[in-house]
Amino acid sequence: MGESGKYYVVTEKAVPDVLLKVVEAKRLLETEKAMTVQEAAEQAGISRSSFYKYKDDILPFYDNTKGKTVTFVTIMDDERGLLSDLLHIVAEYKANILTIHQSIPVNGLATMTLSVEVRPDTGDVSAMLEDMERWYGVHSVKIIARE
Repeated sequence: MGESGKYYVVTEKAVPDVLLKVVEAKRLLETEKAMTVQEAAEQAGISRSSFYKYKDDILPFYDNTKGKTVTFVTIMDDERGLLSDLLHIVAEYKANILTIHQSIPVNGLATMTLSVEVRPDTGDVSAMLEDMERWYGVHSVKIIARE
C-alpha cells in the first residue's frame, strides 16, 4: 500500500522497468530455492538495494485469487478493541481467517499478521485492505504473501 495507501491496477507497459525486474527477481527466488537475493537481483538486472527498496511494493496481479491464501501485516496503535474492529472488517468481506498473530505492543504500536482464505463469496480483497488501512489507529497494511 506504500505511502499513498491505495492499490492500483495498471498494464505492464505503465510499470517502470525497475519494478518489473523486482518481480522477476522475486519469481527467481521462489523457483530457484538455492538462489541468493544478490544472484536473483543480478540475473534480473537490478541492484540488491533496488530489490529491497521495492520488493514489498509490487506484486503480480492474479484474477484467480479465489481459493488462495493471502497474508498481510498491519501496524496499528495499541488501542482496546482495534483488533476486534479489524477482524469485523474481514468478516464483512467474508474472508475466512486462518491465522492471527499480534505482537506485544512496543512504544504504543502492535504488529498483527493475518492470513485469510479468499473464498468464492469473498469481496474485493484490495477494498478490504483499504478499509482496514483507513480505520482509526491503523498505520499501514501490506500484503506479504499470496499462495
